Amino acid sequence: MAEQAKPEAPRAPAPQPIDESKVDSQYANFFRVTNTGEELIVDFGLNAATVESQHIPVVLGQRVVLNHFTAKRLFQALGLTLERHEKTFGIVETNVQRRILPSAPQAPARPNT
Repeated sequence: MAEQAKPEAPRAPAPQPIDESKVDSQYANFFRVTNTGEELIVDFGLNAATVESQHIPVVLGQRVVLNHFTAKRLFQALGLTLERHEKTFGIVETNVQRRILPSAPQAPARPNT
């Protein structure tokens, strides 16, 4: 009897090579999403406004245009990453008012001597 060859298990695809030589890192604490029928446009920027100075414009620094398929994969990857973070460190509260701690009672001022 001839021995039958076992079928090979499917191989995992080789990782896609990534060239990071032109990466430009920027900090963003603001984003805006615009949707068209064909893509999502995500603008990232820096919001330097405070309660006292609310009229400072947001400076946009980066725009990323994604098709809806890539946007969905990004959405899933960000969701999993945040879920793992919250399991380790606790809930990420996005409402600033809920993050503000009540102020501690002030000690009475000491008289000048």
